Amino acid sequence: MKKSVYSIVLADDVVSAIDELAYSLGTSRSNLINQILAERVSMMTPEMRMRDIFERIEQLMSGRLLQVAQSGSTAMMLKSPLKYKYRPTVNYSVELTRSFAGAVGRLKVSLRTQSESLASMIGSFFALWVRLENKYLRKLFRDGVPWSGGGVSFVRDFYSPNGSALSDEQIAEAVGGYVSLLDECIRLYFEDSSSADTIEQKYKSYLAKGVMIL
Repeated sequence: MKKSVYSIVLADDVVSAIDELAYSLGTSRSNLINQILAERVSMMTPEMRMRDIFERIEQLMSGRLLQVAQSGSTAMMLKSPLKYKYRPTVNYSVELTRSFAGAVGRLKVSLRTQSESLASMIGSFFALWVRLENKYLRKLFRDGVPWSGGGVSFVRDFYSPNGSALSDEQIAEAVGGYVSLLDECIRLYFEDSSSADTIEQKYKSYLAKGVMIL
């Protein structure tokens, strides 16, 4: 959606109230005004689509160990406790792009810990996960799966096949499905670090079902 600069005259009290609301929502004054006007004229903005997708993901996560910690207009935070000595938490941050085609979004996974053994274990899992993705998605990502990070963090970009536009439901199911699978495999790895073969089978089964976003 193209944006341009416009000059409008607003009452100081209105601007003050808008700024307070924008700050509480974690957005800018211009973006909030744009959202309010779009809703008034019944126009769907990228931010509205993002909220709809996040709401759908939240519904998919209902009843699962993955818990929604925070959901905004451009990002969604989830957390998942691990079965480990002091119950550390894996944090997932889902961010979406405004285009919803081609580059759809990004997943950031992190684990806050001062334990060297725990950091080593989650790092080993991420290394295993990247090997699996590069093995089975090699034909689609010739330069390697789009990921970054290392140690206790993992960042993965999402793309739609052939740059095609997807519906809100398709994006929610695809992103939610990937996060759920990743979280399930992390749990499995922490319960049994020799479960690499089982994790690979789960990943293959996930791909076999047909994936809308890679």
